[in-house]
Amino acid sequence: MPPTPQPPAAGTTPAPRRATLGTADISFFVVSAAAPLTVMAGVAPVAILLGGIGAPAGYLLAGLTLAVFAVGFTTMSRHVRSGGAFYAYITRGLGTHVGIGAALLALVGYNGMEIGVYGLLGTTTADTAHALWGLDVPWLPVSLAGLVLIWYGGFRSIDFGAKLLGVLLVAETGILVLLAAGVLLKGGAHGLSAGSFAPGAVLVPGTAAVLAFAFAAFTGFESTVIYRREARDPDRTIPRATYIAVAFLGLFYAFIVWTVIQAFGADAVVRAAADDPGGLFFAAIDTYVGPWAVDLMHVFIVTSVIASLLAFHNAINRYGLALAEEGVLPAALGRIHPRHGSPYVAGVAQTVLGAVIVLGFALAGADPYQQLLLWVNTPGMIGLMALMLLAAIAIPVYFRRVAHAEGPWRTLIAPVVAAVLLTAAIYLVASKVALFTMASPTVNTILVAVVPAVFLGGLGLARRLKTRRPEIYARFAEEPATRAHPEGEEPCPLPTPSSPEPASAPSTPTAPRPAR
Repeated sequence: MPPTPQPPAAGTTPAPRRATLGTADISFFVVSAAAPLTVMAGVAPVAILLGGIGAPAGYLLAGLTLAVFAVGFTTMSRHVRSGGAFYAYITRGLGTHVGIGAALLALVGYNGMEIGVYGLLGTTTADTAHALWGLDVPWLPVSLAGLVLIWYGGFRSIDFGAKLLGVLLVAETGILVLLAAGVLLKGGAHGLSAGSFAPGAVLVPGTAAVLAFAFAAFTGFESTVIYRREARDPDRTIPRATYIAVAFLGLFYAFIVWTVIQAFGADAVVRAAADDPGGLFFAAIDTYVGPWAVDLMHVFIVTSVIASLLAFHNAINRYGLALAEEGVLPAALGRIHPRHGSPYVAGVAQTVLGAVIVLGFALAGADPYQQLLLWVNTPGMIGLMALMLLAAIAIPVYFRRVAHAEGPWRTLIAPVVAAVLLTAAIYLVASKVALFTMASPTVNTILVAVVPAVFLGGLGLARRLKTRRPEIYARFAEEPATRAHPEGEEPCPLPTPSSPEPASAPSTPTAPRPAR
């Protein structure tokens, strides 16, 4: 057991809690961000409608793509220890201008993925209240209450958040496992079949749309590296948590979607999904488990959304902390709570931003699902996929310039393959964006254009920093002076990637600064 973290002594500067999170804790954060129950009950029926019985294979293919990306991504995590994760990796490989553009894109992307979900929280809570008690609950008060609840969860210590997410994740995955068990024990509608994975079922025109939905279902898995400073033995826990998250989500999604197909039968499931996509999973669990499980599923969908919000909120706060320490954002956002070790000012700022956007949509009379959720989430999702692509490109460039003992599979082959696959994935999502937004072509064009516009804005910010604040620009994404270490241990100098000897200066030749 790690020692219980204590508040810093008087006169010292508070810092994030070190050596707090294990592999399971970090896995809870990233899997919770993906909201498995919400993705399955709310989105998988549409994937079945578009891709037919071959839909489960789409989730497997997306998982394999992201597993290939994770090879280079986790290798990079052992060599670049900055708290900035994505933008630090991109800076090391592609230069400071691109890194600052990526930092701005990360902020907008993660905020988009979180803030839009407050609309989903309002609608799912209203649906649950109506289904269980016949109450008509307005969505806005629920969303605002959610903002306060998520702020408090982020304000508390990171281990508090990990424990809470662990409980919520067990609940939402447990109800899906219960559904699967009921279907398997009863043999489905007409017996169990592996036809979903046959080439004739997978190689159909609708598979492209399924892949677009499948990639969206993994959003948030890459945030493992954000928790490096708070992880125990990060060189081991970060890669393990990343692979666990990708493997679990890919296999779990495919298994659950396959199970629901068995519940209705290959001939009837597409028709059932077309008739009532939102009720598909509820009808299945009602038939194979019982009405009481339907009620539980309603409740756990709400808790699934809360878990996703908290996971993204914590990730955003740590990006805000990192950029405040860089000097790019106001220094106040880098303040750490002396007792909880949380970036609490960044959490307040993120909550205020969320409240402004939620209230703005409400005052405009927007629909909380079709507009607040879908319009805000979509550019966030595309932005995070773009960050993964930039990171995949940056990894082989970085390893060409530094001395290292890593093999070519980790530093060249896997990242290049991942870059090609991620380019195809982004194209699929952008070309099928109307399926995500249900909006007009004009609105869809604007939503997709947000991503390159934000990135170009980041490049402009980089130019401004280089001219007006060259000291900030020169230190951007610089390596920390020491390793993250358990409390009570002395910090040790950070070694270079190519040698076990301590680095004598930040400008060691094995970790060159990128071209400016």
